[in-house]
Amino acid sequence: MEKTTDRNDYNFAFLDEGSKREIRRSILHAIAIPGYQVPFGSRELPIGRGWGTGGIQLTMSLIGPHDTLKVIDQGNDDSVNAVSIKRLICATTGVETTTDTAKADIIQSRHRIPEEPLREDQVLVLQVPQPEPLRGVDAHEEVTRQLHADGEYTGIWVNLFEQLLTRGSAFRGADHPVMVDDRYVMNPSPIPRYDNPKLHQAKCLYLFGAGREKKIYAVPPYSKVESLAFEDHPFRKEDMSGRRCRLCGAENVYFDEIFDPQTGKRFYQCSDTGYCLKRRNAQEQTEKENCL
Repeated sequence: MEKTTDRNDYNFAFLDEGSKREIRRSILHAIAIPGYQVPFGSRELPIGRGWGTGGIQLTMSLIGPHDTLKVIDQGNDDSVNAVSIKRLICATTGVETTTDTAKADIIQSRHRIPEEPLREDQVLVLQVPQPEPLRGVDAHEEVTRQLHADGEYTGIWVNLFEQLLTRGSAFRGADHPVMVDDRYVMNPSPIPRYDNPKLHQAKCLYLFGAGREKKIYAVPPYSKVESLAFEDHPFRKEDMSGRRCRLCGAENVYFDEIFDPQTGKRFYQCSDTGYCLKRRNAQEQTEKENCL
């Protein structure tokens, strides 16, 4: 059979319309109950499970022909995961893509929330490998669902306390659990702690998709989101003070630390490559205007 990349050979956004409607109904259910994990019939995609199939299905169910898409992987617009997802969605929709957060209608991300604050008309879709924050407490789905129903989160607090005793810190490097609207404890996906505060009272809609675990959950705009912490050990995000991006000079953002084996020195770059590129372009434009 002759291979073709013509998107007319597929339904718009690959999934059939019935599947997209079912996923959109699950999304509405998740929005109505912030932080609650809604089961859904995860579809098969031409991409391996664990590579963001949950997030892709959310994006494909929401995207329209006039939307602009941005896809990032740990802040990077050009990683293998980000490029592959963009190719799949663009091949079956023909939508435009961008690296500029401000120009995107839908942003799909793995492990990061963009540095630039999002607006009310934007949707951020996060890929989730393990949606259940209670999985370390009990491996059985029926048990964790009952614990959520009862609001029984003692096991998570015990785990955080054990971590405090053994490691000196109750805070996880990523996946640090949050309480949504004083009701459900939620896994914010493997974003760094630095991004946790961005969930609180955010203007945009956050959607979380776990394809392998077949779960969807959401944080609607202007929701109360608090990272779990003890009274005598208040929540702390990673300290990025005193660091500066070597490319754009940005400060007080989340950085990647890079080691140069030739010089033996360490330097920092913005984790959000789109944000870094936008700053450099603005600096170049300012320099050109000053030279005129």
